Amino acid sequence: MPELAQAWTQRWPLLVAALWWGAVTAWSFGAVPLVFAHFNNPAVAGGFAARLFQYQSWLSVVAALLLLLWGRAQRGRGQAGDASWALLPWLLLGALAGLVQEFGVAQRILTARQTGASLALWHSVGSALVLLQWLCALRALWWFAGRRPPG
Repeated sequence: MPELAQAWTQRWPLLVAALWWGAVTAWSFGAVPLVFAHFNNPAVAGGFAARLFQYQSWLSVVAALLLLLWGRAQRGRGQAGDASWALLPWLLLGALAGLVQEFGVAQRILTARQTGASLALWHSVGSALVLLQWLCALRALWWFAGRRPPG
């Protein structure tokens, strides 16, 4: 049983990175397009898609913060080496993109028609933030997948 606990301790960051990347991939490039294809009413589909993107934003923030905490703990123990610093900007950028999407862009997309704002512009900004979260999650997953656990 101690081997299982040690294996879990070494591999949970990889699982977090995989969940982050997989969720962004599934929701953004799978579920949201299917929602718009399934519902004939863009207002209904838009509301549902907004909820999915809200979950995705918070998942990005939580996953990035968990991986940042892991990196901090590893550096504190002297186990991470210089390579974990390579993830720092990607994790910060992924969390920031999720927060900007949630608090800066999502409401503007939902209210663009009522306020006269450019829906195309805010959709483009939102899409760029989703792509950025996807790239940050992919970078983290790639790094953890290639990492050799200590011992």
